[in-house]
Amino acid sequence: MSPVRSAEAVRELLELRLEQRREAGERFFSANADRIARLCHRMAERFARGGRLIAIGVSPAARSDVRHVAVEFVHPVIVGKRALPALGLTGESGRASQELELAASPPDIVIGFGEPDDGAELRTAIAVARSLGCLTIAFSPLGAEWELEPPVRDPFVRQELVETAYHVLWELVHVFFEHRGLLEGRTERRSHDAGASSFLYPFLAEREHDLDAILADVRESVLMKADEVQQLRRSTLLGAAPVLGEAAAALRESFEAGGSLLALGNGGSATDAMDAVADFVAAPATFGWPPRRALDLCADTAIITAIANDIGPEAIFARQIIAYGRGGDALLVLSTSGSSLSALDALAEGRRRELVTIALVGYDGGRVAAEQLADHVIVTPSQHIPRIQEAQATAYHVLRELVEL
Repeated sequence: MSPVRSAEAVRELLELRLEQRREAGERFFSANADRIARLCHRMAERFARGGRLIAIGVSPAARSDVRHVAVEFVHPVIVGKRALPALGLTGESGRASQELELAASPPDIVIGFGEPDDGAELRTAIAVARSLGCLTIAFSPLGAEWELEPPVRDPFVRQELVETAYHVLWELVHVFFEHRGLLEGRTERRSHDAGASSFLYPFLAEREHDLDAILADVRESVLMKADEVQQLRRSTLLGAAPVLGEAAAALRESFEAGGSLLALGNGGSATDAMDAVADFVAAPATFGWPPRRALDLCADTAIITAIANDIGPEAIFARQIIAYGRGGDALLVLSTSGSSLSALDALAEGRRRELVTIALVGYDGGRVAAEQLADHVIVTPSQHIPRIQEAQATAYHVLRELVEL
């Protein structure tokens, strides 16, 4: 099957998109690294006083970020990190501002996802949170106390920068729990053992820090993580340039024949599947792309919990593919490990039913790559799960674009 564009044209487009993200990322994080470090300290103080993180968003794309940030805080993927209380509100049970007013209390942290164009309800919810005394964060001008707005209008690039930002907030808020004497604004002089955190935050093993010194170290860590993901985006996209072109061609052929895209993942990857489906069903209006048939296999909790309870968690996606998949459809699997049993069973079922199979996987590709379990495999070569997910977001955003070219 020929790619949507020639291999040279695909690589040229990828270079252009990578440069766009490099420039936007450098501007965003260099301007906000100090503020992000200070915000991590403020958030740690709130958590130490019993506060929770409440994420809120009302658009399909924003809801994926709401779910993503909540799962990262509640179920940390880094060994040794504490679980922190978080929940997501998406306006599906009533007005978002009313949901928030019923759920929030003064010590909480409220983080809003979305744009002013999503309607007045999100701005109203932020105002409600401020009136309650909550710490408020947003990534667009919504009236939050802390606003970290990406310096670019492209919706895909904005989402990727926002995802990196909230991952960094989650990662670095833990630094201040290693220095509990700083959580009320005091300095503390004592020895600290970095323990399981040492490979991520080597400065924790130093003997003494005051708040300003720790904030400076955290700021440097923010910049380091931003640079890391940019390098990982590059190795992911350019390392899989031919595969991306071929996968886009296969997807477009499936859509033009009346096929659908089924998408899935576990945990944070489930929310990325949600985001990918939103981008296919209703791409940002600025792009002018047609809607495409796509289904999120992570969306129906009744189906997922019924299958997990009655058969087993490894079958939660395969059984849905049996129900919904037709020959000629396509399957998009996101997995940071490349070896999740539910993802492997889904790919096997997809092949049995003659679906086009596309896998975005991390580490060395896991079993998906080693055993060639998908037709098109894009590997993000890293062991750091937040960075893998951020680079995978770029990959499926570019895939979405290539389908329309």
